[in-house]
Amino acid sequence: MALRDLVVLLDGSPRDEARLAAAISLARRDDAHLTGFCPLELLLPSDMSFALGGYPDLWAIPEFAQQIETEAKAKAGVIETTFRDTLRRENVRGDWVFETGPLIAAVVHRVQVADLVIMGQVDPENPPPPAARTLIEDILIASGRPMLLIPYAGDFTTIGKNVLIGWTRTRESARAVHDALPVIESAATVTVLTVEASRPAASTQVLPTADIAEHLARHGLTVSAARTVVSDGLTPADALLDYASDISADMLVVGGYGHSRTREMILGGVTRDLLRHMTVPVLMSH
Repeated sequence: MALRDLVVLLDGSPRDEARLAAAISLARRDDAHLTGFCPLELLLPSDMSFALGGYPDLWAIPEFAQQIETEAKAKAGVIETTFRDTLRRENVRGDWVFETGPLIAAVVHRVQVADLVIMGQVDPENPPPPAARTLIEDILIASGRPMLLIPYAGDFTTIGKNVLIGWTRTRESARAVHDALPVIESAATVTVLTVEASRPAASTQVLPTADIAEHLARHGLTVSAARTVVSDGLTPADALLDYASDISADMLVVGGYGHSRTREMILGGVTRDLLRHMTVPVLMSH
């Protein structure tokens, strides 16, 4: 099944160009429709007290609120112009949506009727507005749709040709693998990797990834099954990213929040660590 309907989330940050380039590449490959989506709340200053001269209570005064909103709408106009110019130049079908409603509800509503949403990893040097600090996690859990996350550093116009799948026997992992199939190119090389806490016994011959690798091979993909053991203090997320680097993967596929979000925030977890430290585009589903 090819991609037919994509959404790219744009916020006027320096990484809009990388997110849009990845979205254009996928849309052009499958002749998909691409929606540029820009919620007003994403365009608000990351530090509202600074934006209001150090007096956050000014936000309650209509004149100051109107000033901030006017500036955000002007910024949206610039983003829209760039987006539309890019569509014309690249000969890609699409439309533009500027949303002024509550952020999470607006994004969920839009992406629930798309095949894939392309978003960006949070850049600690350019933090988003307060309402968007956990936007990725909120959308991942609430939308029911896969997301392709573009790291805040690097260029990633080639996606889906050399893919690493981080496999666990969870609902989230199975969902991610099947959601990734339209993104993975038909001639792709795919590695299915399981990360284990200890080295298996010598008598264990069958790889835990053998059956999912066989399933993917039936889709016509060139697939290999692999395992790696976490050692020397590495986290599972480190192991996945290191392996992705070793094989020059252009996309990592994983399930998101196999444990509860609260548990991961307190005790740590693969999803949280990947969202912080990703170095390769990550396709994630919940």
